[in-house]
Amino acid sequence: MRENELLDNRRKQLRYRANHRGIKEMDIILGKFADSFIDGFDHSRLDEFEALMDNNDRDLLQWYTGELAIPAPFDTELFAQILSHAKTVITNSED
Repeated sequence: MRENELLDNRRKQLRYRANHRGIKEMDIILGKFADSFIDGFDHSRLDEFEALMDNNDRDLLQWYTGELAIPAPFDTELFAQILSHAKTVITNSED
């Protein structure tokens, strides 16, 4: 299998995982983010996204809402990008 095919398959798998989390809010936050950005991710960025998604949905939701502090390993540019995108999606859906 070619490198591009492997990368595309990985993106598809992560997009599916992002859209089928278990908590609807996380489906929306991570799923819409993945739908918008994952096609541009290289292996390194996919690794980072996958590591973030390996966390429990309740924890992720509390990090996104500010109920819990974001643990240092996940307080990254990617997390900030996801949070910013989620705010944009929510703001646009209220219009």
